[in-house]
Amino acid sequence: MKHAISARGLTKIFQSGPGGAFTALDGLTFDVEPGQAVGIIGRNGAGKSTLLKILARILAPTSGRVELRGRVGSLLEVGTGFHSDLSGRENIFLSAALLGMKDAEIARRYDAIVDFSGVGDFLETPVKHYSSGMYMRLAFAVAAHLDPEILLVDEVLAVGDLEFQKKCMQRLDTLGQNGQTVLFVSHNIPAVARVCRRGLLIDRGRLVLDGPVPEVCAAYLQQGAVHPGHREWPDGASAPGDQVVRLRKVRVRGPGGETAASIHIGQPFDIEVDYEVRVGGVALFPAIRIFNEWGTEIIWSTDATAPDHGKPRPPGMYHSVVRIPANMLGEGTLSVAVTVASLHPKKVHVNELDCIQFQATEVFDGSTARGQYTGYVGSVIRPKLEWTVTFRPA
Repeated sequence: MKHAISARGLTKIFQSGPGGAFTALDGLTFDVEPGQAVGIIGRNGAGKSTLLKILARILAPTSGRVELRGRVGSLLEVGTGFHSDLSGRENIFLSAALLGMKDAEIARRYDAIVDFSGVGDFLETPVKHYSSGMYMRLAFAVAAHLDPEILLVDEVLAVGDLEFQKKCMQRLDTLGQNGQTVLFVSHNIPAVARVCRRGLLIDRGRLVLDGPVPEVCAAYLQQGAVHPGHREWPDGASAPGDQVVRLRKVRVRGPGGETAASIHIGQPFDIEVDYEVRVGGVALFPAIRIFNEWGTEIIWSTDATAPDHGKPRPPGMYHSVVRIPANMLGEGTLSVAVTVASLHPKKVHVNELDCIQFQATEVFDGSTARGQYTGYVGSVIRPKLEWTVTFRPA
């Protein structure tokens, strides 16, 4: 099968000043098969946007070559190809024509573009009077309804509201299911995991990892200073807390006992919390909270099953382990907060948000709550519930 995209040895050097140079891409090589949805992730400045601009023929590489087989649609910057003095309606036809659509094709899809954009009441208004959200709605609507064989999408989805982001993700889902090739740049890891099965991790212009999205996302989390899977405060005097309690360590422990920045939702795992009690005789309630990437608290738990729950605790080091059962969580980037409080009198001694982060991933092997279903599942928890089915012949 011929590749939809073939990139060989792409290098892009920008002159940053007299005698200075900045290498944005350094020998990138990869192929994308027709119909694949590929997520491109990496830290700011890694070269992701430069790569898409080269694929879109906006920039030329310093060296290397690109082969694209199929009509390309791109949404790399808000309103690319728009004229500020023209109305929304005029810009639909202008932008669509620049993207390669013929007049009859534009007319046939005009109503769908307007409906998707949600700016129908302002079609005769010059787009220079649009808000950035309206501008982007219209730009994405045009690009997405080109129905290209190859669609390049940059992080511009991040400026839309939640309702619009949902529509964009649903549209990307539709494109992928219809066999189009999608290259999706985003820092929104759950969005990448939803749309894509393959990921490219780029760091300082180089391709670091090319593989399944869960592996690539886990590697990306380990790059940054987001405390993936483990965090420790060796100096008790500066650790989070007060004169009664100090938090000393938090970590995610995988099924094999290893520290894990990524867990499979079909397997149980542990969250360990170490804290130091400095003043005895206080009845303490340690608790963990797990948040998703939108800041929604999806799990709260205290040590209700422990023998010393709610009892005064003598000074010393405490090591608490909470087991998260298999088939409990949904996919996504999750963070753990730790609190330690007392109730009589009521006081919070430790309240440390974003202690650690980890990635909840899924393997499509039929073992989780999704069974054999391969579509998008957006729930924040995903228990594997018991179903009973009865059958009566027609």
